[in-house]
Amino acid sequence: MKPSDHAPGYVPNAAYSQADWDVVSDNPELTTEQLAQMRLGSEGLPPDLAAALDQRGRRPAKAQGVPVSLNVDPDVLAAYQAGGPGWQARMNAALAEGIARGKRRTKAVKRG
Repeated sequence: MKPSDHAPGYVPNAAYSQADWDVVSDNPELTTEQLAQMRLGSEGLPPDLAAALDQRGRRPAKAQGVPVSLNVDPDVLAAYQAGGPGWQARMNAALAEGIARGKRRTKAVKRG
């Protein structure tokens, strides 16, 4: 096939053939009116779809933890990790409970 027989813009390659290109290359160019009606991004979508796409991939809006380096006994770490995914959150909850107990204990000592 001569280059002049190829669809405009087609470059021979192993990924797709001239026939493949011919199937998709016959899209008419957009008119000035069609171009004027186009909206960028979520502006051209239904509001609920735009909101869903906007939230996609975002973390929940909750307080983010602070990364720390902490030395713990290997058996303590293994016990938390053995519980499966979410072990960091469970460890954080246990630490928070320890703080709460300490506060309760301190209040009881001050009263007594």
